[in-house]
Amino acid sequence: MKTLNNNVRLIGNLGFDPEVREIAKGRKVARLSLATHESYTNGEGERVTDTQWHTVVAWGRIADQVERLLGKGSPVLVEGRLVHRTYPGKDGVKRHITEVVLNDFKLLNIRKGDAAEAVKAA
Repeated sequence: MKTLNNNVRLIGNLGFDPEVREIAKGRKVARLSLATHESYTNGEGERVTDTQWHTVVAWGRIADQVERLLGKGSPVLVEGRLVHRTYPGKDGVKRHITEVVLNDFKLLNIRKGDAAEAVKAA
């Protein structure tokens, strides 16, 4: 592990193809939307799946790899660090966002329901 201070690891599926932009000559940034799922049984005995969406940002060489290898629905393990930032919205209101800045990723070959096993193996 590179750092223990600010480290996050998520396993999920991409909600859409990576959005890749070139912000300077040869410098790319990729934005991903990652869905993670947790299932549980509620008080009435019904099976409930809770889906959380995470914004993931990749820079430089990793953005190039993301662009080549990942697409909508791709099962992926991502590792990175959490970053909180603010920016002014188009309506002038201050917006707050939390993103995962990608350090590394692994394209997974898992079937639905095998995510728990993938976590144990990682």
